[in-house]
Amino acid sequence: MEAPHKQAAVTNGSSQEGSTAGISKQSLPKPRVFDDKFEEREYLKGRLAGAFRLFAKYNFDDGVAGHVTLRDPVDPDTFWVNPLGVPFALIKQSDLVQTDHEGNIIAGGPVRVINKAAYLIHAAIHKERPDVNCAAHCHSLYARTFCALGKTLDMTTQDACAFYNDHSVYEEYHGIVLSDDEGDRVAKALGKNKAVLMKHHGPLTVGQTIEETIFWYTSLEKCCYSQLTLDAIAAGRGSRVQAVNHEEAQDAYNTLGTSFIGWFAAQPMFAVMHEETKGAYLE
Repeated sequence: MEAPHKQAAVTNGSSQEGSTAGISKQSLPKPRVFDDKFEEREYLKGRLAGAFRLFAKYNFDDGVAGHVTLRDPVDPDTFWVNPLGVPFALIKQSDLVQTDHEGNIIAGGPVRVINKAAYLIHAAIHKERPDVNCAAHCHSLYARTFCALGKTLDMTTQDACAFYNDHSVYEEYHGIVLSDDEGDRVAKALGKNKAVLMKHHGPLTVGQTIEETIFWYTSLEKCCYSQLTLDAIAAGRGSRVQAVNHEEAQDAYNTLGTSFIGWFAAQPMFAVMHEETKGAYLE
């Protein structure tokens, strides 16, 4: 298997590069496209295992909570997910579990137990959004805190503009996800967006690629931290935080919010993670 810091695969559709203003005109790498779907599966499983190592590095894991899913390129009505209770920091490619939309385990590693919410939420999203090949949900500190407010991000930073008119709020809360109906409601709240903030629960991001999805999640966590900090400072000073206007926010989104840019922005993260782990996650 090739070094995982190289290009990733798009398994459904193609990435949109959009504007590359501010980026060198030199030829940029592109997500890989595979002729052999079984080869693609193994490559993407490696990337998914690497994604969990990254989430552990950034302290997004919390006990047994959290899951990231990958649509299977061979059987698109199934997906790969982390086994329940295996630490993100130790997950290997061989640990991943394949399940259908009803939660029936088809294949995978030695621990064939999955979080029920992992297939109830993710199955609904994968079913509703054929463009989504990866979805990520964790209970990271700042995003879950911001989610309790039941509001979208203010466009107060350039990074937040990557989510301009491309994230939503799921305002309901019915406790721990234990029913198909809840998964359907989350998918409906997500709509066509790249992220949804689930009130009293936490964030969820999606993408055409694993890398894009992981980058949106890490960026969203930072944006929530920034928003909480700005709101606290403004309240303490008795001032009002000024948001970016519509035209500027839209312009920034057109450059920073595309699927391709999300994929490209994640490449350094994966490269560093691969070097730090010496590729142990590919076992």
